[in-house]
Amino acid sequence: MTRYDHPGAPARYDDGRGAGFLALTKAWAAGIVVLLFTEYVQVTLVWEQFASEGGTESFTGRLLLIHLPNAVCVALSAWAAGRVHRPPFRYRTGPHLLAVLAVPLAAQALNLALQGGELAAEGVLMSSAVLALGCVAGWAADRLQDGD
Repeated sequence: MTRYDHPGAPARYDDGRGAGFLALTKAWAAGIVVLLFTEYVQVTLVWEQFASEGGTESFTGRLLLIHLPNAVCVALSAWAAGRVHRPPFRYRTGPHLLAVLAVPLAAQALNLALQGGELAAEGVLMSSAVLALGCVAGWAADRLQDGD
């Protein structure tokens, strides 16, 4: 990124070779940081307080203590990645979708791979629904801030 020398001058972007990939990696980094931070807060505040008291034994308990907070984490991650993805790349639908959705999709794939043989149908379906809900909410929040 090249900037003019005086304060308050508009930013000029160097859109040379590799600038699109650099914009993607910055967006992914922001998404990863937000996802890790929000998941950490969720685990330390929510799970440690309520899961130990048997709050996740019922479907409603799992929905309120695991799945809905996970949807918020995914939405915040997708939103952060979208906000960091800089112009002019953010105005192209394909690259912007890749910037916004890559981190949540990779996190879901990693989560499913790590659980391996312990997967239950409810867990896979609910985590997929959470992923879809969070991604749509994060994408929509990002687009609404752009006025789209």
